Amino acid sequence: MQFKLNHLLFVLTLILSVNISAQQTKREVLEARRVQNQKDQIYINALLSNTKRKEQNVLSDLTDLKVKIKTREDLISAITNESNELDNEIYLNQLEINQNKRDLETLKKDYADMIYKSYKSKSQNSRIMFLLSSENFLQGYKRFQYMKQYTSFRKKQGEEIQQKTIELEVLGENLKVKKDLKQKLLSQEKKEKTLVEKEKKEQENLLGVVKQKESKYKNQIKKFQKEEARIDALIDRAIRDAITASNKKSGATPSKSAEFTLTAEAKELASKFTLNKGKLPWPVEKGYVSTYYGKQPHPIVKSATIQSNGVRITTEKGSKARAVFEGTVLAVQVMTGNKKAVLIQHGNYITVYKNLENVIVNTGDKVTTKQIIGTIFTDKITDKTILGFLLSNNTLTENPTSWIYKM
Repeated sequence: MQFKLNHLLFVLTLILSVNISAQQTKREVLEARRVQNQKDQIYINALLSNTKRKEQNVLSDLTDLKVKIKTREDLISAITNESNELDNEIYLNQLEINQNKRDLETLKKDYADMIYKSYKSKSQNSRIMFLLSSENFLQGYKRFQYMKQYTSFRKKQGEEIQQKTIELEVLGENLKVKKDLKQKLLSQEKKEKTLVEKEKKEQENLLGVVKQKESKYKNQIKKFQKEEARIDALIDRAIRDAITASNKKSGATPSKSAEFTLTAEAKELASKFTLNKGKLPWPVEKGYVSTYYGKQPHPIVKSATIQSNGVRITTEKGSKARAVFEGTVLAVQVMTGNKKAVLIQHGNYITVYKNLENVIVNTGDKVTTKQIIGTIFTDKITDKTILGFLLSNNTLTENPTSWIYKM
């Protein structure tokens, strides 16, 4: 019966230990996520803090606030998830402490009983008399061995009590650390929620300004979209001209679908590019996606629609654009205001880097992955540094977010 009870307690302790280990692993993941969210929030806030408050910049300010709020809410969510997981750990930790206390009490009781019986045994018969009263040598030897084992068992039980006491102390310290961390997380969560509320009020005030002059801002959006469409049309034309020139040079029959006729080397490069889908590096060292791919309502003026053939990445002033994969510079296009776009060919794939102030590559140059190709333009009105990044398969644009690592 006692064996079954001990076995059951062992199994329960083992299950509890496994649960605690699994919980810790899960919280480590959540903690890493929370730390990354904190870094993102600090970076984005620093990036957007220098924006000038001007009337013509209200849409940009609102977009910034929306990003800040979203980033802060992501951090709050990460804190909440980690805090909840920490609650589970604290609960399991307390269960383990309670179990260890019970085990320690049992060990101490058993040890006390054994010492008492040993004392009684000593008072009745000394060890020597116990040995001398043996009927023969074999019995005496067995009694001697029994006494040795008994002494060893007492020593082992004493060590177990000492070890269990140390374990309890460690568990108690871990519990305190977790409770302290829990309080810090709650404090941070409260602070972030206060800041979110403040930013939301600021957002409401700016939205009121936009609502009063919605038609004006809608026209601004249309003007920007018209310019973007014009630039995208120039890029599309440059790609089509490059396809025509490349196919003519190779002697290939013109294709109705406007596709590159690839050499064996170009096919191998295209295959390598495809294999790296979802793993390509960012076209900037640091930044965040401020406009996503496709047709979508404007983030502020909901009655206006925007069409993006790529993504727009907001980054730091003076940041450099870099090639996301090895390839050949297909063209360097000069745009409005002397801004430039670089087109890089990777077999039948083309990556485009728009809104560059200056470039350091030329048509026909071979480039490597992460090679700097130019400096990104900083708008003097909004003080924003934004890279336009497009990706196409021949002339058909694709969503870059599915190609770039964790975009």
